[in-house]
Amino acid sequence: MSHVTDMKHLFTRLFSLKNGFSVQRYAVRSYSQDVERTAPVVNRGKVTPLPPLSEPMPDLPQVAYSSAKSEDSITEVTVLSNGLRVASEKKFGQFCTAGVVIDSGPRYEVAYPNGICHFLEKLSFGATHKYATRDVMLRELERHGGICDCQGSRDTTVYATSAESKGLEAVTQVLAEVSLRPLLSGEEIESARQAVAFELETLSMRPEQETILMDMIHAAAYKKNTLGLPKICPNENVYKIDRNIILNYLKNHYTPDRMVVAAVGVEHKPFVEFVQKYFVDMKPTWHSQGDTNFTPAVDKSIAQYTGGMEQDECEIPLYPGSDLPELSHVVIGLESCSHSDPDFVATCVLNMMMGGGGSFSAGGPGKGMYTRLYTNVLNRYHWMFNATAYNHAYGDTGLFCVHAASPPNRIYDTTLVIARELGNMAGKVGEAELRRAKTQLQSMLLMNLEARPVVFEDVGRQVLATGKRKPPSFFINEIEKITADDIIRVATRMLNGRPSVAARGKLAHLPSFEEIQANMSLSKSDTTQGRRINLFRA
Repeated sequence: MSHVTDMKHLFTRLFSLKNGFSVQRYAVRSYSQDVERTAPVVNRGKVTPLPPLSEPMPDLPQVAYSSAKSEDSITEVTVLSNGLRVASEKKFGQFCTAGVVIDSGPRYEVAYPNGICHFLEKLSFGATHKYATRDVMLRELERHGGICDCQGSRDTTVYATSAESKGLEAVTQVLAEVSLRPLLSGEEIESARQAVAFELETLSMRPEQETILMDMIHAAAYKKNTLGLPKICPNENVYKIDRNIILNYLKNHYTPDRMVVAAVGVEHKPFVEFVQKYFVDMKPTWHSQGDTNFTPAVDKSIAQYTGGMEQDECEIPLYPGSDLPELSHVVIGLESCSHSDPDFVATCVLNMMMGGGGSFSAGGPGKGMYTRLYTNVLNRYHWMFNATAYNHAYGDTGLFCVHAASPPNRIYDTTLVIARELGNMAGKVGEAELRRAKTQLQSMLLMNLEARPVVFEDVGRQVLATGKRKPPSFFINEIEKITADDIIRVATRMLNGRPSVAARGKLAHLPSFEEIQANMSLSKSDTTQGRRINLFRA
């Protein structure tokens, strides 16, 4: 029945009821009569020219199904004539991820104004000798469904792209251009300068303090050397860094022996040929005829762990319209081990065992609700807003730390609670919690490696550090071997060193460094009940 007919029928009924008349008096048509008169003729034939779902679609290419093959998970590595390493791994699918992993980062900026790598992130994938503008280069990537990104850590810089495998040559050329032949025009440098300045301004306006605190805890742990140099460009260096400084840094650090070109989802042989053509046969921007005997000036010093304390008294911004109170943040760190150390896997298991997160986590499987920082800290002290464990592993050292946040009037209690929880790492390890931590770490490893970009980064970083890649099965087996004695040994090793402390916010109630260190002591006397009563006052 049409809308008009519905309305006529409704008004007729209302009118008849109002006046006490029967609907039948006005011979109003019934619904069945309306349907019979107004319903369109239904086509009982084919609605679409396509076949029914029970039949295959005509003229479609043969379906290719994924199959697990051992040779598909093998990482092939080729070293080219100039020392550049090329690594690849097959992976089923239409798309590939390729990129360049470079042994370059803030830890090597000791002879430069700190912040060059921060600038390089903003300058990445800009104009090059081949591509006149960033838009031209991005259009070339878009032809192959490609996306790109550049991320830097304290000891590596990664340029990466994901695109259709058929466009591998174009993607390889783009990677070579952006890493070895950028134009770095005055306009681009100025644009990057404005982007860095804006980011520094917004960092101080955000409630999230993770980025700033990670710089502070590294500065405390490795005071004025290597990993302690800032990743965020200091305000005073924003206008010091220019094109000549950046080119000099690139010339010394973007050298073939410090680079790995890696890809996942490609055939190795053609990939090597493309890398040879665009990375080796074509010279970098900074290459000249007089550079044949050039010796790069690179800081090769080993990280020196110092420990210590970094404080920043300030007001932490609040979320607009939020009910959350103002917070103060503290991070306590210990020197751990490098990713090549025999204790590295045990340290990772200990990190999972500590776990933690925010007090408002939704929980659920895999959220770490049974980790120590939840069961012993967040579930017991309502004023604790966050307690999270991290393990940063580098080529020559590592930093194990816990980040916590609470209202400023509780920062004293918060700091000592975390210090004591770190001290308790060398205590008894339960069989159930160890099994849970090992299983969770294995699950996280395998789940992350389902993503092609993660596999690419794993391949690139391992080949850069060791010249080869260990398969996931190796780490799964190594995790399985970890025992409670391994956890206690690793924890004791860390606790025997000097701690590092970083704090930011209103810090009037922050304990002294000596008090924090005393509460992390391995001595049993530090955990007496009397001190617990004094600490957790009402």
